[in-house]
Amino acid sequence: MFHRCGTAVFAFTVLFGSGNTSFARMAEIPAGEFRPLYLVEGSPLVAVEAFSLDRVPVTNQDYLAFVLQHPEWQKDQVPAVFADSRYLQHWNKNAASDSWEPERAVLDFPVVNVSWFAANRYCRVLNKKLPSIAQWEYVARASEISPEGWREPGYQQRILNWYAHHGRPEKNPVGRSPANYWGIHDLHGMVWEWTVDFNSALVSGESRADSSIDKKLYCAAGSVNSVDPSDYAAFMRYAFRSSLSARYAMSNLGFRCAVSGGN
Repeated sequence: MFHRCGTAVFAFTVLFGSGNTSFARMAEIPAGEFRPLYLVEGSPLVAVEAFSLDRVPVTNQDYLAFVLQHPEWQKDQVPAVFADSRYLQHWNKNAASDSWEPERAVLDFPVVNVSWFAANRYCRVLNKKLPSIAQWEYVARASEISPEGWREPGYQQRILNWYAHHGRPEKNPVGRSPANYWGIHDLHGMVWEWTVDFNSALVSGESRADSSIDKKLYCAAGSVNSVDPSDYAAFMRYAFRSSLSARYAMSNLGFRCAVSGGN
């Protein structure tokens, strides 16, 4: 397999064989603050400490390098409790090496069909972590020219147009879209992405605490006390996150990694 797939060997060396080389692929995001979707206008802003974020989503090539070193995360080795039956379903069995791997044509495409457990482990191996919802949303508000791109006319509509024509956007190489203000590519228009706290978007995950949750956050009432009732794109992201389970693997769900405090 190493002889046949030279790109996989390169990814293995860069990501897992040379210390912190992979951190060069990250953008440093300065500390700031923003008002999340479900806080009313005038409520306190949420502070986000400085951190670093992968410039592009993790690719099939990146993930192949990971499973080469950690075969317990191969398609046929992961316990069902950590990934459902769709895990890496787009990878094929290589008869020569008796292992699962992506087609060469999709090595630079974002890896999908990866569970939260798998994505979290990938990042941890690199001394990184999945970004928090706050980190992701903070960076995703930027356009190509402004950290507050969400204020620009047409910004939200462009994202909604992607949602409306979702198709199979993972069938594209990463990094081809323009970088946003922070130097981050593909936050919109490529794939949905895991966050470390995805299941805290609307509910706490703790049944004893959920009894006091503000029910106005759900369904159509969710827009009543939001910062921007017209921000349907953000509502869709929050709704999607709250519908996930950590073992789910989906054909339009990928991930990228973060590092708290910057590099």
